[in-house]
Order: sequence, then structure tokens, then C-alpha cells
Amino acid sequence: MAKLVIIDDEAAILELMSKLCRAAGHTVFGCTTGIDGMAAIRSQQPDLVIVDLRIGDVNGLDLVSMCRDQFPNTAVIMVTGHGSVETAVEAMRLGAFDYLTKPFDLGDLIKTVNQALNRNNSAASSSTQLINGSSSSVRSTSASKLIGHSDAIQRIFEIVRRVADNDSPVLLEGEFGVGKHMVARALHEASRRSGAPYKELQCSAMPEDALESELFGHVNGQGGIFSRASGGTVHLAEVHVLPARIQAQLNTFLDEMQSRRSAWSNSSGSDFRLVVSTTICLEEASKKGSFREDLYYKLSVVPLKIPPLRERREDIKPLVDHFLKELTDRTDSKPKSMDAYGLEFLEKYPWPGNISELRNAVERACAFAESDRIRPADLPTKVTQQIEVPTTSSSHGTTQLPIGSTLDDFIRGQERVFIQETLKYNNGSREKTASMLGVSIATLYRKMGLNVDRKTTA
Repeated sequence: MAKLVIIDDEAAILELMSKLCRAAGHTVFGCTTGIDGMAAIRSQQPDLVIVDLRIGDVNGLDLVSMCRDQFPNTAVIMVTGHGSVETAVEAMRLGAFDYLTKPFDLGDLIKTVNQALNRNNSAASSSTQLINGSSSSVRSTSASKLIGHSDAIQRIFEIVRRVADNDSPVLLEGEFGVGKHMVARALHEASRRSGAPYKELQCSAMPEDALESELFGHVNGQGGIFSRASGGTVHLAEVHVLPARIQAQLNTFLDEMQSRRSAWSNSSGSDFRLVVSTTICLEEASKKGSFREDLYYKLSVVPLKIPPLRERREDIKPLVDHFLKELTDRTDSKPKSMDAYGLEFLEKYPWPGNISELRNAVERACAFAESDRIRPADLPTKVTQQIEVPTTSSSHGTTQLPIGSTLDDFIRGQERVFIQETLKYNNGSREKTASMLGVSIATLYRKMGLNVDRKTTA
């Protein structure tokens, strides 16, 4: 097997990547600093380097340049956060083979490693055997599971099953956070292409020139995302933001791909399944002229609408259970559970951010929970916020109470409101207000969060 050098200043991530690559049969040298990484590259002359873009003492791009200049036979994979995709593309211009964005799928790591190690191997059967041979034992399904009991999600399950091995392009439409990337991943994992690479590109994450290079290839001969996903699946997210010029290029590219499909071999780098996703109605955009109509018809052979979470509330509980288990596995902590009252609030909240917002709320609740049982008070205030209850005043109206907050928090909040209204009644006089409320001026200042030495208003 191959010799690898992995460089990452986050010890936990370094250990995870090293463990996975060793389990795949490779010899791994792990380094937490750029200086140590450079020394390991020079002494070991590895087949592959995996390097984090941001390490404390050395810029990851410098390591890419060093490998290109001094060790041209060493492949490099860049690891980066979601906010640094443009810089990762720059790394590919400098000679990196590919990049992974954190948090990455564990199966993708091994697939990309094997693809990089076999980049010069023109024997398609050998390459496919290496990819398939290592992916089955380490494939992570956490990102690809479609979770839910609702009729809507069950219909999506059925469509995914029926079209998984159909090579026609799939158009996924839905609001931000509904799980379009999970459906795209599920299509890949359910298909005959599951052993080959799955590549996802956020079209809104980079400027036009970088996007063009990432899609269709770089001037230095580095292949674009379509060639790097040979035999696998490409997911173009937020496809509606593609500039008109790139829409035209993609339209021409798909025409050429269709006309040459029968002549391609598996080693040509052009055989892939295309999935695109958008947060708008692409058909309406094509009618308004903001998206090419001919390209829309090419991309929407299999259209699939992903409903928002507020329309499938019965999926909230299984999603919460999944996120709690995911957190437990990731942090190696004691399992937590959601109590019935907390779940009731989660099921009533409209979730404008959909599954992404729900995941964040569950993670926050786990961080704030003082026990293994998550209570309403641990949830974000906006989730447990306002419910209307009858007032006890003669107006017979309603008032809103922050159910889910602690009693002390509620009392302090009501105190401040009452003090402020009494101050208004007394034209801002703190002495009159303290007298009317039956408290000392020092107590009034403390409850108002003011310095007791400040001068009072007569």
C-alpha cells in the first residue's frame, strides 16, 4: 500500500484521518505542525500528503507549492473549512489533486485518497477495484441517511430508489436547510456508482473565474470537478446563481457529453451522474429569463421537490434522535435525551431554517443541558418563546409569556418592565420610584443594573 503524510494541527482530526488511512492499509506519518510536516515529506518522500489549509506555523498553500516543485510524484489533498473554498481552489491551481471541506464524509476521505493514489493509473479496472475495495468498510452513512416517517419523506425514499441507477440529471428544489444535500448523497449511495467519488460544489461559494476553473478545469491542466468525479456523482448546489456565461458553457458541455457518451471509456474521466439543487423555482427563473431555458430542461429530467420541515412535523422526533446520537458518537460523551415537553416545543416551532436550524438547536441544547435530560429551558429562546395566556386584569385580554424560561429569569424580566413603567409615571425620578415601589434607592439601582453612586433625579 501507499506511504502518507497527514498534517493537521487539530489532534482529534489528525488522529481520525490517520486511523482511517491505516485501516485502509496505508503507512501514515502524522504531524501537527507545518515544520514537522515539511521534514516528514522530505525524509519519507510519500505517495500522498493530506494537509489542512490553516495550520499554525505554515500556510498549507506553501506545502502544496513545495510538493509541486520538489516532489512532483507526490499527490496532495487539501482539507479546508466551508468558508475557504476559494482558497482550496487556489491550492488546486498550485497542483493539489483535490480538496475536502470540513466536516467531510469519512467515506469520501478514503475514496479521494484512493483516487489520488491512482491518478496516473490508466487501467480502469484496477482503479475501480482499489476504490471499491476500501470504501465498503469505512463508508459513513451519517450524512446520507434520509430520516423521517412522514408520507412526504417516504415518497422521496421511493423516488430515490426508483431513479438511483438512472443516469438522467436530477433537479432538487427546496428551501435552505431542507436536506437537499442529503437527498443528493442518498441518490449516490443507492446507485451503482456508490463506490466511486461523490463531489459537491456550492456554486455561490466562489467568484466567476474560480467557479469556471472548478467546473471545467484549470489552465495548468488540472481537471475540473466532472473529471475528478469519474464514475461517480457531481452535485451542483445553488445552481440558479450560475452566471449567464457559465450557464452557456455548462449547456454546451452537457450537449457534448451526451453526443460522446457512447464513445467514452471508464478511464476518460467523463462518466458521471449530475444532480443539481436550488432554493428557487428554476422553471419560473427560466420563464423570467434569469436562467437558460434549454439548460433548465437538461437539468430537470427528474425533478424532486423537498418539502420544508414545517410541512412534515412527524419527522422532527426521528431527526432529533438522530442528531443526539450523532453528537454522542462525535464527542464520545454520555447520551442525552429530549424530554416530552421539550419535544413538544420542537414540534410546534415553524423552523424557518428547516433541518439545519433544528440540528443547531439540538446541539445548543446539549451544550446548555445540566443533566442527561434536555428540558425546554435548554432550548433556544426563539423555540420556546411566546404563548398567549389570559390576563388577570379587567381588560380580559391576553398576554404572552416566555414558556421554557426559568422562573427567576421571568421574574427578573417582569421586575424590569414594572420598574421602567413606574419610572415613566414619575417622569424619570428614581427617588420617587423607589419610594412608590417600597424599596431603597440602592435596591432600585441594583435591579436596574446601575451604579449606586450615580446621582439621582429629583
